[in-house]
Amino acid sequence: MTKVPSIAAEVPLVDAVALLRDAGIRIAHVGLFDLMGTFRERRLGLDDVIPTMDGGGTFVNVLPQWDAAEQVFGAGPFVGEAVRVDPASIRPYPFEADACFMVADYVGPSASLSPRRLLQTQIDKAAAMGFAVQAAFESEFFVLEEDETSLRDGGFATMKPFARDNRCWAGESAATHADFVTGLEDVLQRGGLDLLALSLELGPGCFEATHRHKDPLRAAEDHLFFKLLTKAYCRQQGKTASFMAQLGAGLPGLSQHPHLSLCDKKSGENLFAAGDGAGMSLLFRQFVAGVVALIPEAMALTHHTTNAYRRIAPGNWAPKSASWAVQNYAAAVRVVTAPASHCRLEYRLPGADAHPYLNLAYLLGAGLWGIENAAALPEAFVGGGPDDMPEGTESLPHDLFTAAERLAASDRARTIWGVEFIENFIVAIRREEAALRRETSAAERARYLEVV
Repeated sequence: MTKVPSIAAEVPLVDAVALLRDAGIRIAHVGLFDLMGTFRERRLGLDDVIPTMDGGGTFVNVLPQWDAAEQVFGAGPFVGEAVRVDPASIRPYPFEADACFMVADYVGPSASLSPRRLLQTQIDKAAAMGFAVQAAFESEFFVLEEDETSLRDGGFATMKPFARDNRCWAGESAATHADFVTGLEDVLQRGGLDLLALSLELGPGCFEATHRHKDPLRAAEDHLFFKLLTKAYCRQQGKTASFMAQLGAGLPGLSQHPHLSLCDKKSGENLFAAGDGAGMSLLFRQFVAGVVALIPEAMALTHHTTNAYRRIAPGNWAPKSASWAVQNYAAAVRVVTAPASHCRLEYRLPGADAHPYLNLAYLLGAGLWGIENAAALPEAFVGGGPDDMPEGTESLPHDLFTAAERLAASDRARTIWGVEFIENFIVAIRREEAALRRETSAAERARYLEVV
C-alpha cells in the first residue's frame, strides 16, 4: 500500500493533492457521511479532485433529507450544492492500491443540516472557551454467517452468528478465530486505523473494538471508517457485520460508547481531574450535570433509529436512566477519575447504531451547556444493575416516537444545537419511526395471531 501523508486541516486542498501525488496516490474516494453515517462517495482520479470538488465543486444536497431506505423526505429543490474537502480527513483506502479517502462537507445552505458541521460547531465552541477535547469510541458489532444473498433469500429472518462457540473474553475463542481477527485487523491498519484492542465479546458473533483517543472529529471518523471497512471486509469473507443496537431477542444489545475529556488548550492539563489529583473538578461536575440533565429531552440525537430503543428494554445490560456514577457500568454516564491524566467520562447509553458525529455533538453540547449554566450534579447512581432506577429520576423515552416528541418540545436543544439542524432532524426521525409503525414481526404474530 502507498503511504498516505498526514495533512493538516489548514493546508489548501491544491497543496494536499500535490503531496498525495508525490506520495504515489492516483485515486481519491471523495464523499460525505449522511444522517445514518453512510459514506456517499465519488471515485475520482487524483487530478480530477480539484476541478470536481474544490473551487465550485458540488454534491447533490439530498443527503440531509433522505432516510435509511434512501427515500427523500425533504421538499427540495435538490441541486448540486457547494462542498469542501477537509485535508485533515485524508486517510488510506485499503481495498485499492494507491488510493485514499477524502471527507467533504457542504458549505452552502445544507451546512446547517450537516452532522459533521454540528460536531465541528461544538468543537469550535469548546475551543473558544479555552478547551481542547479528546475522545475515543468503543465499538461493538456482530458478525453473521450470512451474505447479501442469504439475508435476502431468508427475508432477513435468518441470523446465523459467526463464532457460535464464542464465550465472553475467552482466550480459546480468540485463538480459534485468530485468522478472522488478524485479517480484519490488517485491513483496518491498512486503512489508517490503529486500534487499542480488537477482541471477541459477549456471546456468539459478538466483537468489540477499542479506539485510541484523538481529537473529536478524527475520533468520530475513525469510528465511521471502522464500520465501513469492517462491513466491507466481512462481505468479502462471505459474512455480514451488523451494528444494529439489538439484532434479536436472544442476543445481547450492542453499544457505541464514547469516552471524552476536556483539557486546557494551552497547557494540555486535564481539566476534569480535581486539583488534588483525586475525584472530579468543579468543571467536570458541571459538564456531567449538563449531560445528565439533557438526556430525557435530547436522547433522539444519540438514539435515532427505531431499533435503538430495543436495546434499552428490561433485561439488557444497558442503562435505563439519566444517571451518573464513578466507575459504575450500570449508569448512563460512567466517570473515571484515576489516574488523573486519564480522567474522563464514558457515555454508556447509546447503541452501536448511533451516529458518532451526533454522539459527540450531544456530549459536547450538553456538557458545555452544563458549564455555562453552572449545572448542579444530582446524587450518584448507586444501583447494582442497569434496570435499577434512581428515585426521582425522569423516565427516558422508550421509543423513537416519544423521543422525537420530546426533542420537538425542547427549546434548550434548539439553543444548543441550532434551530435549523434540530427542525430538520425531527422531520428525519419522525419519518424513520413512521416507516416501521405498521410492520409486524414474527414474534408479534406468534404472540397474538391465535389469541386475540
